[in-house]
Amino acid sequence: MTNLSRSLIIGTSVLALAACGPEQIASPGTGSVNIDYTDNSVTNPTPTPSSSPVVAAGDCPTLTADGSVALTNDGTVSGPTGSYRVCTLPGLITKSVTLPKLSGVLYRMNGRVNVGCDGGPVAPTNYTSTTVGCSTPLNADTNVTLTIEPGVILYGEKGASWLAVNRGNKIHAVGTPSKPIIFTSFENVAGVNNENTGGSQWGGVVLLGRATITDCELGTVGGTGAGACQRSTEGSTDPAQFGGNDDTYNAGSMEYVQLRYSGFALSTNKELQALTPSGVGTGTTLSHIQSHRSSDDGAEFFGGKVNMSYYIATGADDDSLDVDTGARLNVQYALLLPVPGQGDALMEIDSNGNEGNTPRTNLQVVNFLAYQPQTSSNNEGNDKAAVLFRGNADVTLYNGAIIAPQNECIRMTANTTAANRATLTARSVALQCSGTGDAKYIGDGSGDAFTAAQVRGFITGDASNKEDFTNTLTGTFFNGSNEDGVAVTSATGLSSFFVELSPNHIGAAWTGNADWYKGWTCNSSIANFGASSTACTSLPTT
Repeated sequence: MTNLSRSLIIGTSVLALAACGPEQIASPGTGSVNIDYTDNSVTNPTPTPSSSPVVAAGDCPTLTADGSVALTNDGTVSGPTGSYRVCTLPGLITKSVTLPKLSGVLYRMNGRVNVGCDGGPVAPTNYTSTTVGCSTPLNADTNVTLTIEPGVILYGEKGASWLAVNRGNKIHAVGTPSKPIIFTSFENVAGVNNENTGGSQWGGVVLLGRATITDCELGTVGGTGAGACQRSTEGSTDPAQFGGNDDTYNAGSMEYVQLRYSGFALSTNKELQALTPSGVGTGTTLSHIQSHRSSDDGAEFFGGKVNMSYYIATGADDDSLDVDTGARLNVQYALLLPVPGQGDALMEIDSNGNEGNTPRTNLQVVNFLAYQPQTSSNNEGNDKAAVLFRGNADVTLYNGAIIAPQNECIRMTANTTAANRATLTARSVALQCSGTGDAKYIGDGSGDAFTAAQVRGFITGDASNKEDFTNTLTGTFFNGSNEDGVAVTSATGLSSFFVELSPNHIGAAWTGNADWYKGWTCNSSIANFGASSTACTSLPTT
């Protein structure tokens, strides 16, 4: 076995690690950490916690009886929370396996890890998979399920380490409120990260499905079978393809999951997010997911048709939620919380460049808080406003708040004809933004452009919205009297996915709805989710 030998050479620059803006994706190791594979020590820059440290397990677990899927024992690594056995996942997982929760074990991704072979846009018949190591023609899906037990911690090596759940395969990563599953970086394990540390330390999790998409690289919009619209994950050197015609496609389940310090750039201006559902369908379950300090978007949805509940994005460098290429997404209970004065839009929704294609991008968000809390400077991003809607997208917002005291509320851009412009339906939405009247909004474009007055009309056209709102939030995201005083609008008619509490309020957290974010989340200077949640800069020891 090979020992994992590292030293972390840490200078004063570590103390100044900061999140880059959306056009400034940090390169690996810049100004932070040098990893030396010849020294046999790990220098821990943060104190060891007072609780009993973790002790490395004696060996890695056996995943399959026949040894067909084997972990590599790569020695041990130490950090502020103790020592761990490092068990490296293979680049291709060929059979269904379970990663058990074992004390003193970390699972490592060293580069791209494929869950099964890509089976193409439909169930394969003599299909040559594009996944490396899967060149044999397939006549059936490989049907690999990667199951991850509650409490498991996986980390990605610096750079292009990411998990690709290929078409015809699934993930079952279902934690619990007290035992979340954590995907993170080596730097987080080693204790290097502090409150100023941004992402770009590993890739992220990419779910690849067979639901309908637009913006084709292969096939055509509306095509069937092998001619269905398909495209590849942004920047991937080897194809990681998604798309098809099955809007019920099931890529598996992710529940009670944290994704920390992710967002590595695979190529110029093409970055992975913490979570990238790509062409997944309504059979996929996404619930209780926190993206923390992604160097790109908190989550970006490329096409498909899917529901997501209880989503938290803390400290995304780009957009907290990005939806495009014909995605149809329902979200209920969302907290979008960037670093004050950093990040781009809280939401960016479009099919930009594909304005004539169907399906149109469609986002419905119910019970949300989108909060840019800075009080002395505008946000830094190119999207210019707190939220951006453009290009053949239909957006529906119910029972939420957009709080951006130093920024315009909403920008709508039209680079197309009026018939294909974005639309916005807002009910019981409270807005606190800079300026007065039309100045709270931006309308622009190179086609039948919006005016600021037209954008404003989407808000003032319904009396349930509150244009000149003053927030009384406590603890960053928890409703105060003003939030609870806004009359709500029933959203059950939008989709059977949406449910209503009694009493119901705008926002995502209030008295009577304060337990959903506790325990499985991690705390930071951006947001504190309570004593049962542990620090994002550290690992749980249970």
